[in-house]
Amino acid sequence: MDDNTFMAFGSMLRQWRTTRRLSQLALATEAGISARHLSFLETGRAQPSREMVQLLAGMLNVPLAERNALLLGAGYAPAYTRRPLSAPEFGHVRLALDSMMRQQEPFPALVMDGTWNIVMRNEASRRIFELFRGPIPDNVPINAMRTIFDPNGLRRFVVNWDELADCLMYSLHQEITFTGSEELVRLREELLAYPDVPARLRSISPLAPDPPLVNIQLSNGDLTLTFFTTVTSLGRARDITLQDLKIECFFPADAATEQIARRLAVPEAVAV
Repeated sequence: MDDNTFMAFGSMLRQWRTTRRLSQLALATEAGISARHLSFLETGRAQPSREMVQLLAGMLNVPLAERNALLLGAGYAPAYTRRPLSAPEFGHVRLALDSMMRQQEPFPALVMDGTWNIVMRNEASRRIFELFRGPIPDNVPINAMRTIFDPNGLRRFVVNWDELADCLMYSLHQEITFTGSEELVRLREELLAYPDVPARLRSISPLAPDPPLVNIQLSNGDLTLTFFTTVTSLGRARDITLQDLKIECFFPADAATEQIARRLAVPEAVAV
């Protein structure tokens, strides 16, 4: 290890502290160290122990993947893995996710990774969204953000697209700030490059206070469905893949949507 290694760690540490809007004194106080020692760590004049790297990363709520980067920057081996969701040791997690998907019937539910790629979906999501964009085979990757922003995806069926795009891009900006993910930055640039995406979405701006929830309203001919969603995550994950997972459940925002979704779930249901 050399001075450049510690400088790399110090630069990343300072960047995360600034991102979290903490002064050196505030972070040092939370971590139980002196502000002088923290200053030395940020400038590369002091060598952090592995435990110190983990302590400061925890105080700054740094995501697991970026904690690995901090450890590497300080000259230590990564501590966290990124195993595929199909890994045998995640069998109990997949069972739990499958159960959540089934319990959400007859309404859609999706499991997405850290870059909004859909890794699991229930049958309701197929039945309902196929009424708009058509069927998509399981072996074809679907990105939830792309399908909303791509003119050839769901976008052309979203009645309140401007409102929904504002909310989704706001969330994406926040995730980039929280995680520092370069993959999310590339995704944001791709979304902003789609035709007719407003330039205002390039910068984060406060959302309008009304309404209390932003629904997704889909329309295709005489068919209109309106949903609101909840997004949850796994608690206390120690694997990068598991920490990144998002479970989005769709709920009917009106009685007509609920009736249609329930009718579609009946095997002999015909076109609404």
